[in-house]
Amino acid sequence: MGAIPQFLLRHTVVIRPALGEGPFGPTFGDPVTVRCFVDEKRRLVRGPTGSEVVSEATVYAQPGTVCPVGSMVTLPSGREASALAIGDLDGGSLPTPDHLEIALT
Repeated sequence: MGAIPQFLLRHTVVIRPALGEGPFGPTFGDPVTVRCFVDEKRRLVRGPTGSEVVSEATVYAQPGTVCPVGSMVTLPSGREASALAIGDLDGGSLPTPDHLEIALT
């Protein structure tokens, strides 16, 4: 099937990709505006260390979107959130839309 159809990508977010730690804390790349679908629903996810954490929103974006764990995401509401977990979902030959799932604080 390929990527998520464009007509489903109703929202835009701004992603500042995490680059690592600098002398004064986390560093981020240049902001990138991304078309996506935002689902602001609380759910339990596993964080990068395997611990259970609460996600307040999930962003569904096109495959290839760059958003490492720790990236800062500005939602359509203006709220800024951190990426807790990333899922690169590829249906292979199944008729499902490939996408990147980003769980946010």
